[in-house]
Amino acid sequence: MRDTHLARMVYNQAVRYGIKTALRYKSGDHWHDISYQSLGERIRTAAKALLELGVREGEMVGIYSGNRPEWTIADFAILSDRAVSVPIYATSTAGQAGYIVNDAGIRFIFVGNQTQYDRITKVLDNSPTLATIIVFDDGADLRGNPKGMHFGDFLERGRASTRDAELDGRLQGASADDLATLIYTSGTTGEPKGVMLHHSNFHHSFIAHDKRLNVSDRDVSLCFLPLAHVFERAWSYYAIGHGMTNVYVGDMSKVIDYLRESRPTIMCAVPRFYEKIYTSVFEKLDADEPWRKKLFLWALGVGETAYLRRKEKQFLPPLLRLQWLAAEALVLRKLQGIVGGRIRFLPCAGAPLARKIEEFFHSAGIHITYGYGLTETTATVTCHEDYHFRPGTVGKPIDGVEVKIAPSGEILVRGETVMSGYYRKPEATAEAFEDGWLKTGDVGVLEDGYLTITDRIKELMKTSGGKYIAPQYVESTLAGDPYIEQLIVIADGRPYATALIVPAFDALEAYAKTWNIVYSSREELVRDPILVRFFEGRIEALQKDLAGYEKVKRIALLPRPFSQEAGEMTPTLKVRRRIIVEKYHELIDAMYARGKETTTAAPESDLAFSAP
Repeated sequence: MRDTHLARMVYNQAVRYGIKTALRYKSGDHWHDISYQSLGERIRTAAKALLELGVREGEMVGIYSGNRPEWTIADFAILSDRAVSVPIYATSTAGQAGYIVNDAGIRFIFVGNQTQYDRITKVLDNSPTLATIIVFDDGADLRGNPKGMHFGDFLERGRASTRDAELDGRLQGASADDLATLIYTSGTTGEPKGVMLHHSNFHHSFIAHDKRLNVSDRDVSLCFLPLAHVFERAWSYYAIGHGMTNVYVGDMSKVIDYLRESRPTIMCAVPRFYEKIYTSVFEKLDADEPWRKKLFLWALGVGETAYLRRKEKQFLPPLLRLQWLAAEALVLRKLQGIVGGRIRFLPCAGAPLARKIEEFFHSAGIHITYGYGLTETTATVTCHEDYHFRPGTVGKPIDGVEVKIAPSGEILVRGETVMSGYYRKPEATAEAFEDGWLKTGDVGVLEDGYLTITDRIKELMKTSGGKYIAPQYVESTLAGDPYIEQLIVIADGRPYATALIVPAFDALEAYAKTWNIVYSSREELVRDPILVRFFEGRIEALQKDLAGYEKVKRIALLPRPFSQEAGEMTPTLKVRRRIIVEKYHELIDAMYARGKETTTAAPESDLAFSAP
């Protein structure tokens, strides 16, 4: 039986699995393995080193790094000392990291590389607590800072330590009620808040997942999403708790290479990952020979028919089975190869996933276990089952979690996985709950036990004509087009909906070449009249099933993507709508000013364009 405390759990796994590979990572061109036994030893060494530094029970300890084995070792070491692990996204600025350091009162922090070390040293002058910075990269330049320490030297302190009895005493006294982590929300609006999750929250989440998912110690999980995010963090705990091998993606831009080399059976990802694959596949298909297109679409159709029967546990008739085997051999296996070739299922959450994209992957034989959750709920609230799931929904609530819809349409959640509150924010905590139910801020519909997310309460837009528009619904309708990389819808207080669109430039540049369009920059490319009309036509076709008031009537093409560096996206790749609207307010105003030349409420067919 799995221990209720995460630190004791990992030590139990070290004994149980011994030399079996726990963690796998790539350094240069070579892969390296860390066994469960070695993992337990390294965690214990790091835990004793923290004791040497004077870490207290219940103290907040930071981790500011990208995904790597040291992240997990430091995390479990912190928990072994009954301290509290506080992750910070590797992409966070010095100011963002400094806010968390000061709000949590962090004295000790682990950082990944030179970049994070240099950023965190900028915090020192304004932090009354920060005393020691331990950098994972032993080659990092500490710049002569006496508060800096290499991880190798840190571990040497642990090896020389005689505090075994003290560590064992802390582990023995550890409780499921201990605070495990403080995870700060990324803050799409307002300042970040520290979500308090206890060991018991994770334990109950594991029990619920065991009843929903079919996993074993033979599985290989690819650790792709940031460990600072609750989704990957909770899943990595779950993977280790089941004796899986956890493979670390050190460079997110090379995830496809990691997939092909490590060939995982499971990988958590956000919808953006699947959108990019979908777009890339259809972009290449557009440029392919007609007979190949026909073969591809036939195979996908056969795959769809087969998946629809299988999800209802129905047998494939002999003819369909033969067709499916042919489709697998000729097309579908190649699609499966994009994600390594042996994926059993792909947990997915974090943002809306267009139904057509979800069904494309299922038709290709790649099972997406789409779900819904929050940091405040230890990740999962709902997810698909292996069978009888309903595409277009986020599945049914997991065991032990209750969901209901408030009269306002807001999704309310109650259960043992729900946070105890926000750190040092009693008013925000009280505001987050209503009669013991967590107010998620999301709007949804619960039908036959299946939950469908329609939008965020704070993002519902009301036009000047009084119509409410759910931007995420409109955006998911337009997402997945092979020529659209990113987009946001604008409508709040306006007469109709408009959109800022970032084209998929590889596809757009290839299309421009077929028309012999000459341009010297992307700014010039997005102004070309032929391409403008091309996008207008695609948008018009994509939104044919939307209500008239929901339809985008004006578009503006942008020459560069939204990014974290520009503050336009969170580390979990959610757009910061308010910041984008403020940044492009002149362009947005120009779209509506153009509309005023003819009408105050553009007709449904009047899709117009504004250049940046």
